[in-house]
Amino acid sequence: MSSGMHYAPVMASQWPVCEQGECPIAAAFFDHGHIYGMVANLVAAGASLSLVYEPDDDKAALMLSKFPEARRVQSFEDILSDQDIKLVAAAAIPNLRAGIGVTVMEAGKDYFTDKCPFTSLEQLEHIRSLADSSGRRYAVCYSERLQNEATEHALQLVNAGVVGEVVQVLGLGPHRLSASQRPSWFFERAEYGGIICDLGSHQAEQFLSFTGSSSAVVEFARATNLHHQAYPELEDFGEFSLTAPSGASGYFRVDWFTPGGLRTWGDGRLFIQGSKGSIECRKYIDLAAPELMANVVMVVTDDSEERHEVTGKVGFPYFGRLIEDTLNGTDLAMPQAHTLMAAEVSLRAQAMSDARAR
Repeated sequence: MSSGMHYAPVMASQWPVCEQGECPIAAAFFDHGHIYGMVANLVAAGASLSLVYEPDDDKAALMLSKFPEARRVQSFEDILSDQDIKLVAAAAIPNLRAGIGVTVMEAGKDYFTDKCPFTSLEQLEHIRSLADSSGRRYAVCYSERLQNEATEHALQLVNAGVVGEVVQVLGLGPHRLSASQRPSWFFERAEYGGIICDLGSHQAEQFLSFTGSSSAVVEFARATNLHHQAYPELEDFGEFSLTAPSGASGYFRVDWFTPGGLRTWGDGRLFIQGSKGSIECRKYIDLAAPELMANVVMVVTDDSEERHEVTGKVGFPYFGRLIEDTLNGTDLAMPQAHTLMAAEVSLRAQAMSDARAR
């Protein structure tokens, strides 16, 4: 997989959480390739893709080739007005995602967007208010945890107390640029929001999850263009640090420097230091191993050191829980407050970086 833009892992062994046809959904705005994995995992968990809206014929055809039972409609309003549709999945250009979410939620449906969910704090606050008043859900696919079995397994270990209290989280999120494959909006700052706003939203969500925090303080943030002056509005390197209310710290690096020789789009890693042990996740590749060996979790405690290879063993539980939340009005997959706080933390880190650069 040369580009993370088209990375769409699907957990085929998921068990459906509802009957066929019980949760009809729609998909729209396929500006980012993540949409195909988002939809595929919802369908694997029991949802039924009913309607598709995408102006680009090739993108629409690709979705319909995967889900021929779906019907393409000619306007987004056709989705909004369909009373049977319970949830709309979309991966629009980042600065348009919040506005689309507003129309979906005001139409009485839940919304599931690719990350980053917002490009400004003003968008975030509008959605926070609308979620409170409407009771509709603004869900976000933070895929570096939700579509990664190593990270999900690590969270299970942390929640079980295997490494004690978390004292630090380190996250590395390198990506391959693949500039020639990227759309024009990818290089426009107003449209993609900045590297910490975008890629850093994954890292902020993981910090909140692994430290069990409802908020975080941004201590330091920097983003810049170090080596791609042909794209003056691109930020190719970002870093930021956080502190949780518990005192746990976090440092995160995101960048567009994955070299061409790597067999996948990025050597994403996660390190968790606990009071009684540590965890390292090799999310997408075990570097220089003869096989790809994704989803490797290494655990050290007072009793042992262990290597867990968890591909096909953990699944992507978020998607089934999101369907159940949509059907039952619950808030179990990822609480709305957590979803929005992860975005807020990354937006505040981006804002600190922007202020630093002035």
